[in-house]
Amino acid sequence: MDLSPYFKALEASALANSIRDSLLWFPLIESVHVIALALVFGTITIVDLRLLGLASTRRPYGRIEHDLIRWTWGGFVVAAITGVLMFTTNAQVYADNRYFRIKLVLLALAGLNMVVFTVTSRRTVAQWQDNPSGPPAGRIAATLSICLWVSIIVMGRLIGFTTTGAAAKEAPPASTNFDDFLTAAPPGDAPSPPPAAPGK
Repeated sequence: MDLSPYFKALEASALANSIRDSLLWFPLIESVHVIALALVFGTITIVDLRLLGLASTRRPYGRIEHDLIRWTWGGFVVAAITGVLMFTTNAQVYADNRYFRIKLVLLALAGLNMVVFTVTSRRTVAQWQDNPSGPPAGRIAATLSICLWVSIIVMGRLIGFTTTGAAAKEAPPASTNFDDFLTAAPPGDAPSPPPAAPGK
C-alpha cells in the first residue's frame, strides 16, 4: 500500500507548515521531546535496576513501581505527541528513513516486553517484592528493557543526523533525458559558430 499521498497531505497541513516555517516551534518541540524521553528512560531504568538488584534493594519493588509509573506514562504521552508533531513536518522523509523504522520496531518490542512481564512475574509481585532482586523472568525482562530503550535513544539520534534538511526523493519525469544534462552548454554560453571555410 502506497502511503505517499497521505504523507504529502500531512506535510501540506496547516499545522505542519506552521511548525516547519517557524524559527521557534520545531526546536521547542524537539527539546520537549528529548526531555520527555529522558524522563521515560530514567524512570524505567530505576525500576529495571531494582529488578536486577542493583539499586534501591531495601525498598519494596511495588512501592518503587507505584511511585514512578505515573511519571513514566506521563513522559511517554508527551514524547509521543511531540514525536508526531515533528513527523508531520517531513513525513515522507521520516517514513523512508531506516533508523525511524527501526525505532518503531524497537518501541513495539519494548511494549511487548512490558506486557510479557506484566502477565508473568508481575502477577506474583507480592511474593518477591521484598527480595533484593526480582525473579529470573523479571531480571530477563529488565535487561531487555534497558537494552531496548538504549537502542531507541540511539536510533532517535541517528534519525536526527540523517534527516536534517533532507527532502523527499521523487522520481524524475519520464521525459527527462539525463544525457541532455551532460551535453548541454552551460546557461548563457552560446554555441560557438562553425569555423569559416578557407578562402579560395
